[in-house]
Amino acid sequence: MGVRKRQMAERLKEERSKIAFAKLNNCPTSPRKMRLVADIIRGKKVEDALNILKFSSKEAARRLDKLVLSAIANWQAKNEDADVAEAGLFIKEIRVDGGAMLKRLRPAPQGRAHRIRKRSNHVTLVLGQANNKEVN
Repeated sequence: MGVRKRQMAERLKEERSKIAFAKLNNCPTSPRKMRLVADIIRGKKVEDALNILKFSSKEAARRLDKLVLSAIANWQAKNEDADVAEAGLFIKEIRVDGGAMLKRLRPAPQGRAHRIRKRSNHVTLVLGQANNKEVN
């Protein structure tokens, strides 16, 4: 049992060196607006994703551009001897979850009040390495 666990741990360690994470927490944009941009770049190569984000007019694209660059930097920190261009990095997973909500009140007719929900989101980005894919 101990040998199998050790082998599994070594395999997981190898797989983790091939991927890199980056997280953006409490981004003051609604998750729906962020998902529109995230869906465009999901599964794309890193170079293509950066070009798409650079020429997008949405504000969420600016934030995701920084997040992709951060994930690339995290990958480079793990793989110092490897080259980014040769690695074939692609966006393996991008997930946009709802974050904390600021609740405000806006005056409404006849003495009432309407609640305004200022939404935020959390974005998790995972980069994968295309050149080291295992064939099942």
